[in-house]
Amino acid sequence: MMSGVDGTYEVTVKSPLGDQKSTLTVKSDGASFTGTNSGAMGSSDISGEVDGNTLTWKQQMTVPMPMTLDMAATVDGDAITGTVGAGAFGSFPLSGSRTA
Repeated sequence: MMSGVDGTYEVTVKSPLGDQKSTLTVKSDGASFTGTNSGAMGSSDISGEVDGNTLTWKQQMTVPMPMTLDMAATVDGDAITGTVGAGAFGSFPLSGSRTA
């Protein structure tokens, strides 16, 4: 049975460096999920927690500098919205829609 959060999403993060577009895939298993987030800065395997329709995970980035991003996103139908916490750089909005 597919969970309400499973799928492929085209997402955009509004960052100081401009819009960062990526493709997020999510496969949940109870209270956790695995997937990938791939964009212009490469692809990374991700894993995190599922709480209802909300996903939370940490993601490593290397460009323009190494840092760990705190990601949170909520799925509502085919829409996904959330935030990307970038430490001292603040928090940026994430939004997108399910494509599959």
